[in-house]
Amino acid sequence: MSMSVATEPSQEVAGQTETREETARAAPWNLVVWNDPVNLMSYVSYVFQTYFGYPEAKADALMMQVHTEGRSIVSHGAKETVEQHAVAMHTYGLWATVERGGQHG
Repeated sequence: MSMSVATEPSQEVAGQTETREETARAAPWNLVVWNDPVNLMSYVSYVFQTYFGYPEAKADALMMQVHTEGRSIVSHGAKETVEQHAVAMHTYGLWATVERGGQHG
């Protein structure tokens, strides 16, 4: 029994360390789309619907946030995935950047 007690805290500490490291590596990243003077609002909404598969109401709400606030977080996830989304947005002619989750500005 004393072996179990001694083993459990070691595994628990190791598990907590791994969890912290995994959390740091998997920290959510945000895809930010910025307002620009070029693209029509209807086009931006169309891109959000076409690329992300968002329903029209969600795509329109995100587009309006881009238009009124200057930016909107339109997707989040693993860094590599969000970077791919940013490249796709650039292909559509939208201004997009990637930021670590929880950051603003």
